[in-house]
Amino acid sequence: MIRVLVVDDDALALELHAAYVERLPGFEVAGQAAGARAALTAIADPARPIDLVLLDMTMPDGGGLDVARRVRAMGAGVDIIAVTAVRDAATVRAAVSTGVVQYLIKPFTFAAFRERLEAYRAYAEGLDRAAGDATQSEVDALLGSLRTMAPALPKGLSEETLQAVAERVRTASGAVSSTEVGEREGMSRVTARRYLEHLADVGRVRREPRYGGPGRPEITYAWVRA
Repeated sequence: MIRVLVVDDDALALELHAAYVERLPGFEVAGQAAGARAALTAIADPARPIDLVLLDMTMPDGGGLDVARRVRAMGAGVDIIAVTAVRDAATVRAAVSTGVVQYLIKPFTFAAFRERLEAYRAYAEGLDRAAGDATQSEVDALLGSLRTMAPALPKGLSEETLQAVAERVRTASGAVSSTEVGEREGMSRVTARRYLEHLADVGRVRREPRYGGPGRPEITYAWVRA
């Protein structure tokens, strides 16, 4: 079993990611930490061995990069997957330099989460099987197992716009309509609805009827938070 420490200062995200881990064969939750200090304490605890850390990058008591650097300075033999909404190139580059093996951007579906962790499991199992000096092809296979193929979006949709629409729904105070999202994002109602319907199809938002005037109710979309 791969023992996982889940680190996130958001209580709902912490609960959700731990539940995701428990759904995956070969993984178990070894602990949960709601901040940087708690994460470092858990990693340093010899009574609770940890193989993998799912690490948020922004926490009130310390950044994920600082945690990763201190983990390396401690000589702890744990791997780290960044699980964060931070996506700027400088942070990604710094994360890679500290030995982060995967970088998963919020929000994401369970399918994306499972894909990253299954890729990590293949990598860990390959390391366990390796003995002595590895050949070039064996090294290539090990590193290649960490790479995942992003699922193709429906034709006409872009990843950048999808993330913008997702963030708009996630930060809204309630359910929003395709008209409201379109006005905020500078796109037509039809285009906004295509993105919202895709998010609904992959389980990131739920459809809710809004009753108001006469006729059929308007379809709105609310973020699925847990």
